[in-house]
Amino acid sequence: MTQDHAGQSFSDYARLSPDLVIDAIEHTGRLSDARVFALNSYENRVYQVGIEDELPLVAKFYRPGRWSDAQIREEHSFTRELAAAELPVIAPIANDDGETLFGYGDYRFALFLRKGGQGLEAGDLDQLHRVGMLLGRVHQIGRQQAFSHRPVLDIERYLTQPVCRVEARLPAHLLAAYRTVITQLQVLIQASGLGQLRHIRTQGDTHPGNILWTRDDGPWLLDFDDCQSAPAVQDLWMLLSGSRPEQELQLAELLDGYQMFCDFDARELACIEALRSLRMIHYAGWLALRWEDPAFPAAFPWFDTPHYWQTHIGELQMQIERMGEPPLRML
Repeated sequence: MTQDHAGQSFSDYARLSPDLVIDAIEHTGRLSDARVFALNSYENRVYQVGIEDELPLVAKFYRPGRWSDAQIREEHSFTRELAAAELPVIAPIANDDGETLFGYGDYRFALFLRKGGQGLEAGDLDQLHRVGMLLGRVHQIGRQQAFSHRPVLDIERYLTQPVCRVEARLPAHLLAAYRTVITQLQVLIQASGLGQLRHIRTQGDTHPGNILWTRDDGPWLLDFDDCQSAPAVQDLWMLLSGSRPEQELQLAELLDGYQMFCDFDARELACIEALRSLRMIHYAGWLALRWEDPAFPAAFPWFDTPHYWQTHIGELQMQIERMGEPPLRML
């Protein structure tokens, strides 16, 4: 289970100064050139750090209390296993003794090579085919063994826990409507068969922002911070966008590339809207959990307003309708 104490997390981050970041990096035996740039990240704190006579490195400082050491090391082990199979993933750098999780004071951090590239073009079928090939290779390896420490995508983590956090912030006059829609969605999610699907090691958060497109090498898969045991479709559905016909064309390209390396169980398509519903619920709960971190009100000023909550409930009500529609087809 994840240990997550939001108050401890943001107060500890407040002490993470550029000087401390440099000291931490130099503690690993590298000499910084004192150039430190904060990169876009909310859950963790991520910096580009200049290194004397070498290319800059990316340092990720893990949010205190979120993952155990064993969970982080299992994330690192999975990405390094993929990299060893010559898959284009950004894996953590290991010291001479093989250690990838470093400590400095109260902080835990990992180092990564910087990789340049650009985002995916929305709906680009050629790119999606290449991404499907990459994800098929990832899952070919991911299903060879199970995680021992990483979490499982289930209703407890993605519905029960976030709902409790949301209800603590929800305006009183919206509470009954929220509970009604959550109850209906929970019944539909449980009936979708999600819990009966095979769970494998997945990247766990494969949205377009976590894929870097390079002109020479094609797609690179980034950020395994949310890797988890989940159905294979968890790494596919967030890449689909647009109308239903557009999504089915995109799905066809993804799966054509994917199935060159890994079989796909078509029953998983019936769980896409269940997964979308869980992600929406989890996202609201995540923002509620992190709201005492000053970075969050600054980045998400629209959250925790009456308009936000009314819109959120309306979107969840729309999910009830979507879950009654036929699943996407494999063309």
